[in-house]
Amino acid sequence: MKKFFEILKNKWLIKGTSTLLLVLIIIALYIGINILSEQVNIPDLDFTEKKLYSLSDETKTKIKDLDEEITIQLINTSDYSYLTDYAKKYEAISDKIKVEEITDLSSRVDLKTKYNLEDTDMLIVVKKGDKEKTISEYDLYTYDYSSGKQIDLTEEAITNAIVELSIEDKPKIYILSGKTQYNTEQALYSVIEDIEQESNEVEYLDILTTGSVPEDCDVLMITTLSEDLNELERDKILEYIRSGGNLMILTSQNIIDVDMPNLDQVFAEYGFSINYGVIFEQDTSKMLQNAPEFAITDVNASFMSDIDMSLKMCFVDAGKIEFVDDEKLEELGVTYEAIATTGETSFIRTNFESQSYTKTDEDGEEGSFIVGADITKKISDDVSSELIIYSSEVSASNLQIPISSQYYLYAVDLHNNKDIVLNSISHLTERKDTITIRKDDESEVYTVSEEEDLIIRMIIFTVPAVIIIIGIIVAIWRKRQK
Repeated sequence: MKKFFEILKNKWLIKGTSTLLLVLIIIALYIGINILSEQVNIPDLDFTEKKLYSLSDETKTKIKDLDEEITIQLINTSDYSYLTDYAKKYEAISDKIKVEEITDLSSRVDLKTKYNLEDTDMLIVVKKGDKEKTISEYDLYTYDYSSGKQIDLTEEAITNAIVELSIEDKPKIYILSGKTQYNTEQALYSVIEDIEQESNEVEYLDILTTGSVPEDCDVLMITTLSEDLNELERDKILEYIRSGGNLMILTSQNIIDVDMPNLDQVFAEYGFSINYGVIFEQDTSKMLQNAPEFAITDVNASFMSDIDMSLKMCFVDAGKIEFVDDEKLEELGVTYEAIATTGETSFIRTNFESQSYTKTDEDGEEGSFIVGADITKKISDDVSSELIIYSSEVSASNLQIPISSQYYLYAVDLHNNKDIVLNSISHLTERKDTITIRKDDESEVYTVSEEEDLIIRMIIFTVPAVIIIIGIIVAIWRKRQK
């Protein structure tokens, strides 16, 4: 036993014990710090250029003054670990926001019944008192078809849900009904549903029934008409315009060969007209799958400048929006911004029986034509009316467009069609509360040069090897000195 204690006193064993104790202390500190960081929810550092993994300053501004408790309920999101981390970022910047995780839905019959869920379904529910907003997996991303990138909408969806629940008065959108060429509730179902999801109230308006455009109308939407307005409808819409009302026009009026002088008079208030005929593209880079009646245009609007993506719209059978001369526009108090224009070699076709995909002698003029515009009419020094028009209702519809023998897309899902319509509505309702935060999560590949590759290999392999060798040499030298 005495010999055993003498061994303990040996210098090498004391040093070994101290080293082991130090290692155990470091491990304990590491575990303790990790447990503490999980409890206090320390935000991650995000050094990416586009701040892919952190909340934007705009989100922080929108939710900093919350006056009631908000719960972000995560249902079956364990397979989407980033969602949990992302939701907790909201907790970190506002003590009014709490995150609740539900990982086993099989025992929650109440939630399955309420939201019509299966055991494996994922859902995010944002709650404030008795009000709530649901976010599905498909609300968390979209595609930029011009670049082929997946665009992350997680922050946009969660922040706008919180904002929506905090809004007391929602903007009111009225859709003119009674004489529409297409069944608006079916044809524009996706767009209308998303307009409502963005915290707007949507109602259908028959002016012959109400006798006027309601005073609470923030935006009057007019779609393709199968017959002309009567004088009462025309006069009430003109009265609405002259009192500063805003309009959204989604019309394929150019393919309806019906004389409509009263509707034309409404358009004339803003100095434009739409004539019979369809625009065909000749530039193959500006058409969908070599189909010239599917014209792809860049979209440039000052009110969409905050969207971090290249916007394109696919117009289906679009018409030419033609403005009067500058002198007449000035007389009307009208200014406009062209949102979308076709290619320089596009042309107008009025003979829809023609099977030719190229321009024929009976086709109309060739040139670049306006198919989308933001128009402002000055009523007085303090009052103005704004109208946004896209000359193809079909482009915003649920019309099925074949992409291949087994796959199709709705027209509204081509390129950025839906985003553009929704942002136009948001602009007309002067919504300053909602945000558009779209981040592409495409990885960038960095290719190093031979010289950089050599340096990296030296850092990774050579330097540690040199340190180890030096350590061995020093240890041997010290041993020999004893």
